[in-house]
Amino acid sequence: MKLEGRLAVITGGSGTIGGAIAHFFVREGAQVLLAGRNQAALAAIAAQSPRREAVSLRRVDVGEANEMKEFFDQVADTWGRLDILVTAAGVYGEINPLEAADPIAWQEAFKINVFGTMHAVCFALPLLKKSHEARVITFAGGGEGPLARFSSYASSKGAILRFAETAAAELWPLGITVNAISPGLVNSGFVSDLIAAGPERSGRQKYEEARQQLAGIGGAVSPERAAALAVFLASSEAGALTGKNISAVWDKWEDIPRHLPEIMNSDIYTSRRIKPKDRGYAW
Repeated sequence: MKLEGRLAVITGGSGTIGGAIAHFFVREGAQVLLAGRNQAALAAIAAQSPRREAVSLRRVDVGEANEMKEFFDQVADTWGRLDILVTAAGVYGEINPLEAADPIAWQEAFKINVFGTMHAVCFALPLLKKSHEARVITFAGGGEGPLARFSSYASSKGAILRFAETAAAELWPLGITVNAISPGLVNSGFVSDLIAAGPERSGRQKYEEARQQLAGIGGAVSPERAAALAVFLASSEAGALTGKNISAVWDKWEDIPRHLPEIMNSDIYTSRRIKPKDRGYAW
């Protein structure tokens, strides 16, 4: 098994993607601690685990620094170390044209998506430093270009990408890798939020796509694709890969070990500013 004996914390563990990752990790031999705001959802996911004895759960709000510090203090008391940290907690936040944007909703998106990720990584670091080949897996998203009417979500996910790259550079000397997953449009609570926002706020095309996904006739992505990628990134198979954003849908991540030197010595799987010379211009 790829994760035999490894200890993993998954924040956002009550969500569709977090739950799928938990099941995959357990099947690969890991001991998993699920953390999230919805106690009932956490319990339901734990009850469905392939090895129920390998899963524990804890209610915590990732956006609250005090709660997260207390949570990881408890992890320290129970386990003494941490091998894998997955920060899968996330919300859409504000779904609206910019002229109707609600600053409070924007702040909520950053509180959960960005600060929730930062809290988890920062408070987990003392435990991760005690592990052999510690792995941090964050979650990006929002596509590869502008995402009209979803500016708080897209902006927060952009911030997570830069955070992951920066943390990777800082933590590499400590033997800790940090990578991000772009999971694709998974049929999860995000889809329900989009439908609840209505076509006036989310846009007619996005709204209809969400309705089709909820009905099972759209192009929704299985959360198992992100879970399989998470297993790869959490295992020794990923080697020294760090500071990268990998798509669970479009990238041939199974081939990464064969191309690792080229990937790590380039800007492949990163977000970079395109300059005129990159497109053949001399100005």
